[in-house]
Amino acid sequence: MVGCQREHALSTAVVSRARLGRGTAGLGIVLAAVGLVVLTVSVGVAVTLGPADVSLVNVRDVLLNHLGLADIPVKAAKNAIVWEERLPRALVAACAGAGLALCGVVMQSLLRNPLAEPFVLGVSSGASTGAVVIGVLGIGGGVLGLSGGAFVGALVAFGLVLVLARFTSGGASGVILAGVASTQFFSAVTSLVVFAVADSDETRGVMFWLLGSLEGMRWDDVALCAGVVIVGGVICTAAARALDAFTFGDDVAASLGIPVAQTRIGLLVVTALMTAALVSVVGAVGFVGLVVPHAVRLLVGQRHARVVPLAAVVGAVFMVWVDAASRTLFAPTPLPVGVGTAIVGVPVFVALLLRRRGRA
Repeated sequence: MVGCQREHALSTAVVSRARLGRGTAGLGIVLAAVGLVVLTVSVGVAVTLGPADVSLVNVRDVLLNHLGLADIPVKAAKNAIVWEERLPRALVAACAGAGLALCGVVMQSLLRNPLAEPFVLGVSSGASTGAVVIGVLGIGGGVLGLSGGAFVGALVAFGLVLVLARFTSGGASGVILAGVASTQFFSAVTSLVVFAVADSDETRGVMFWLLGSLEGMRWDDVALCAGVVIVGGVICTAAARALDAFTFGDDVAASLGIPVAQTRIGLLVVTALMTAALVSVVGAVGFVGLVVPHAVRLLVGQRHARVVPLAAVVGAVFMVWVDAASRTLFAPTPLPVGVGTAIVGVPVFVALLLRRRGRA
């Protein structure tokens, strides 16, 4: 009897919270629309930044030409800079930011932990180990390549997390503890390989990749990242109601008819695959999945129907500008984008914590 009353009270809390959030539904839509405009402008401006003189008009002309909508004369050098170098880089940055922010939203809800982020599943450390095995030891390099090795390593790490979580509590706490164990193990393996085998040049190259790099992005990288983010975004948006319920705990989710174990595993697999794919392309980029979800929730509340799309847009804008600053302020040697996200993300996260404390 007491259990039924508790479940009813929790379910009522979810419904009441959803009703309270409807007043800001219009705000969420407006912010998402504004965010898309800001993202478009941000990508365009980011493409113009760099040692070569490129204007927004040049960017527009190159885009129209390659889309078959115009035939405007553009210098070959500027066409190559825009279409082959800067635009793919900016678009990959946007996709990576959007995908990591989406994963952060899902992880924080599923695990009911405000410090959860995509890399809590050990995916990043596993990807680093896979990249090091390919880049330093050369094992499977002819078949997979650096990105392929990173992707395989990420999947192996996530598989280990699932196995460990299965033999512990199996709930949110079990996943977190398994992720911590997996992260520490693969980080140790990576450090061992680099320390024991790599020479100075290999160590520098590996460390640059581990800190996040958007150098040499191509259109096939854009297609891969965009496809992953679009599919993952659709799934996360469809799961918005379940994420709302998970915020209140497994009992609430179950009382609302949500298959808790299956939904959690399914969404964890989606976030792990998204993170693995993105990390295999751009390297280990932290703080995006941690900071962006908190910032978005401060803007539009807790309802995931608004949080999910807006987090993707904000994450994309954040990543585009961090990458633009990283490659222009530290030219001619660009700062690894993962370092840039940490430099920007830490103060922002502290400011969010102080603001939340002031509201409490």
